[in-house]
Amino acid sequence: MQISKELLPKKTEQIYDAIVIGGGAGGLSAGIYLKRYMLSTLIIDKGKARSFWMQELHNYLGLPSNTTGRSLLKTGKEHYLSLDGDFLNGFVEEVIDEGETFAIRVKFGRQNSVYPVFRCKYLIAASGIIDYLPQLEDMRNVYEFAGHNLHVCLICDGYEMTDQVVGVFVGSNEVIPVAYSVGWFTPYVKVFTNGLFEVSPENRQKLKEHGYPLFESPVQKFLGDNHQMDGVELEDGSVVELQSGVVSMGSKYHANYLENFDLEHQGGNLVTDKMARTSHPRIFAIGDLKVGLNQVIIAAADGALAATQIWREIRREKGAQRWAEGIKS
Repeated sequence: MQISKELLPKKTEQIYDAIVIGGGAGGLSAGIYLKRYMLSTLIIDKGKARSFWMQELHNYLGLPSNTTGRSLLKTGKEHYLSLDGDFLNGFVEEVIDEGETFAIRVKFGRQNSVYPVFRCKYLIAASGIIDYLPQLEDMRNVYEFAGHNLHVCLICDGYEMTDQVVGVFVGSNEVIPVAYSVGWFTPYVKVFTNGLFEVSPENRQKLKEHGYPLFESPVQKFLGDNHQMDGVELEDGSVVELQSGVVSMGSKYHANYLENFDLEHQGGNLVTDKMARTSHPRIFAIGDLKVGLNQVIIAAADGALAATQIWREIRREKGAQRWAEGIKS
């Protein structure tokens, strides 16, 4: 059920089998599997999962290509709630390992906030990442096109840019090679630094060898209509025509609540085993937080794996139910 402020005292008294932090595709998948395994489950969601902004899910098997991320999440949440799973809109501030349980402190309510503490045996981190976008004075101008033809995921949307004139917006020398990955889909690549850094001589030379124009003046604004970006106006007054764009300026991982744990990382991602378990035996990480592909269908699969492993361990601990004499024959 959707947990209201009135239900908090009752819900904070129980110990859940598992709490899932994050209500995106991975978190909802985990929640659905956990409930189908008849385990007590709470999903805590801060809102606005990365997939919430996706206008079309082209890569998800079995769904129409024009399915939006919002509709996928809406359907997933309805499915989870139909299985009597608990759902809380809140922001997880801290997780403390109490030995056999985790204590999870949550900020609940934007105004007159309260800070309930929930407890569970297993934890699934599914809180994902948020992509950094070009920071302009008018951010509404960026959001007008982000998620439409201003993309953040080349694996998701590279095919949509085939033979188009593509602007690649980078945040450092280290990510300039993304331009060459875009070059698999189209030879018409233009690179923009937004004035954030000095391009190295090596990168300048390689871009020149590929014939990819380099623009180092900051972006003043994106141009276009009806969510379709068709160019940018730079701070120096010049206008560069484009047909689509890719933003590769880094991401923020939503996992500060795990700072109390010495978990194994690879770069910014958590290292997990094949069942999505981290280096802590009762903490699982799924979706964009873990090492792997940042894809909705992968996150959903991760959720199924983590939930199944948790069920296996609880099942082995509790054992099978015995026949109840006199009930059925």
